[in-house]
Amino acid sequence: MRADFVGSFLRPESVKKARIRFAAGEITPEELKAVEDNAIRDLVAKQQELGFKVITDGEFRRQAWHLDFMWGFNGVGHVPTKTGLPFHGEQAMIDDTFLTGKVSLGENHPFIDHFRFVNSLAGEGVEAKLTIPAPAQFLAQMVMPFALENTRKFYADDEELLQDLASAYRRFIREVHAAGCRRLQFDDCTWGMLVDPAALWMWGTDEAGLKKIQEMNLRINNLALEDKPADMFINTHVCRGNYHSTYANSGAYDKVAEILFEKENVDAYYLEFDDSRSGGFEPLSHVSGDKTVVLGLITTKSPRMEFKSLVKERILKAAAFIPLERLCLSPQCGFASCEIGNKLTEEQQWAKLRLVREVADEIWD
Repeated sequence: MRADFVGSFLRPESVKKARIRFAAGEITPEELKAVEDNAIRDLVAKQQELGFKVITDGEFRRQAWHLDFMWGFNGVGHVPTKTGLPFHGEQAMIDDTFLTGKVSLGENHPFIDHFRFVNSLAGEGVEAKLTIPAPAQFLAQMVMPFALENTRKFYADDEELLQDLASAYRRFIREVHAAGCRRLQFDDCTWGMLVDPAALWMWGTDEAGLKKIQEMNLRINNLALEDKPADMFINTHVCRGNYHSTYANSGAYDKVAEILFEKENVDAYYLEFDDSRSGGFEPLSHVSGDKTVVLGLITTKSPRMEFKSLVKERILKAAAFIPLERLCLSPQCGFASCEIGNKLTEEQQWAKLRLVREVADEIWD
């Protein structure tokens, strides 16, 4: 399987309208779910028609790629935002999310049933993948400078919160594995935040402090992965922000490669490489063991189609730092990390995925 994708897809009009009607109290949760179910069936059919061996539900049931997962935990609250988060050229208008108590995994996290549904649609030789925010992403949501005053009402220091989160993730992994999940993705923007030129300001620290944050991110992710089932494939996807075709951060992987690529106990890395903001391929030489790297060379932020010859050329350049047999190809991120989606059409979305499949077939098959 050399052709892949990250996870989220543009919401069809049926889902957009149903969610608006649900928010207005015009339809029931059951009616909303029926619309989402039908849209996910159509989405998965298209994914399989293109020959992809991994499917997702497109994150059609979510407001945002990461926050809905957090809202399923005890001790987490949210309200509609008044300010949004700063992205380049636009504020990301996603709910403010914060602690309301000690964090734990409650009974019946909704993502378990979400996975069961998409898993029921997988054909022979096809795996359903679940995407969730990395533990480090969850931690960052609560310990970034803007959130820390509230978090300290419930946790005197970061260590206790880290341990609670890691424990909750280990339980979630056990439960989703029992539901049939064998492919889980940690979406993680924290590494992109750490390499950004404004990282010191964003984190309110110095270079030594940034290094400690790297180590903390590695530690919580690896703690969450302790005792993971042997037959479960878990990957990290690194992004620099993806909201309505805008981005939050820039910076090459060099500053985090030694910790992230050498020491994180995942099976693969899905890495953003669609433009100069991600730097060169040299840091791939740090990818340890037999881990796979999925090169995100096709942008989801623009309808512009990449030249097939240039994509192939970039794959071969990456192969100078990691063997070609350990490389795969995908878009650099999802097509709709939040409900608003990126600025391209569904037809253009599928054209991008056909390109991924064609290039992968020509390079590796």
